[in-house]
Amino acid sequence: MAMPLDIRDLLGFGARLREEREKNVRLAVYVDGAAPQEAVDALKAALHPQMSTARLHVEAVVPGDVLVVDDSADAVIALAGPDVTLAPSLGRARDRFVPTALLVMNESRDGAAQRLGHPLLDTLVAEDAAELIEQLGRWLADRLGTKRLALAANFPFVRKAVALEHVKATAFQNGVIGGVAIIPGADMPLMTANQAKMLLQIAAAYGEPLGAERAKELAAVVGGAFVFRTLARQLVTLVPGFGWALKAGIGYSGTLAMGYAAIDYFEHGGDVSGLAERVRDARERAIEAARRRRRGEPIPANAWVAESGHDAESPQSSLPPAASSSESEPSAGGDQGTGAGAL
Repeated sequence: MAMPLDIRDLLGFGARLREEREKNVRLAVYVDGAAPQEAVDALKAALHPQMSTARLHVEAVVPGDVLVVDDSADAVIALAGPDVTLAPSLGRARDRFVPTALLVMNESRDGAAQRLGHPLLDTLVAEDAAELIEQLGRWLADRLGTKRLALAANFPFVRKAVALEHVKATAFQNGVIGGVAIIPGADMPLMTANQAKMLLQIAAAYGEPLGAERAKELAAVVGGAFVFRTLARQLVTLVPGFGWALKAGIGYSGTLAMGYAAIDYFEHGGDVSGLAERVRDARERAIEAARRRRRGEPIPANAWVAESGHDAESPQSSLPPAASSSESEPSAGGDQGTGAGAL
């Protein structure tokens, strides 16, 4: 039986991912002089570029300052204090349509957004500095879609969020493919290719190599696609009228299971050499869970969880049941290198 993967296409996809990983990233960082030291330290540790492709321009802001962000900046990250010192600079950034994240400690989101006149969805609040940085990672992955891999290459705190975005997008695509495919077997090559590319995207986010040697690891995904398709066909015959929903659910949930397993593996120090085994394990758990659901049997709590037990989310619920004043204006964000001293 022919392999349902175009290896040359995957190698070309890997080359494009390498190019995306090497894109330039420019961030302007505003730090209120009265910001909590805990948050300042956490932001300083997080925003430490791993490659020369990232540029940071850091400015300490005091009352009376109004910073003007350079048009080349990809985003502004602003750490607020207890007053409105940052409000004018935030307004200038919004006027230039630069995505701007406002970080605030120990305050409600509504209160912080109103106090500084900033959009609610771009206002990140937390009582813990580590949680604040985690939220920033998700915000960057969401708002800078074309620079996701470049962000992940430079800033480890963004990697998980970037990988999750790829997993969710691929799972949605495979759910649609599984639900709308009319010609028997037509869904399998597409779903398989999507799953393989998803694993390459996750590996790229975690800085893993993407050369020809990845073909061996992708063989595990090929086997998974065959089994998922066979199971989906069985369910179509068992549940007339709702087979399309079950096929979509298996395509969606199975892809999530593989993606979450890969993320969990890399999060705990794994490299590409053992990725196939971890993904194969997740695939088998997903298949067994789907079969139990088909037979009306209870699903084990760890059915979708990788062996380490640290998956961030569980796709179990996504598988359907039977149907289921004077202004100073220094420039910020240009090619001025990494500001020293402000953070």
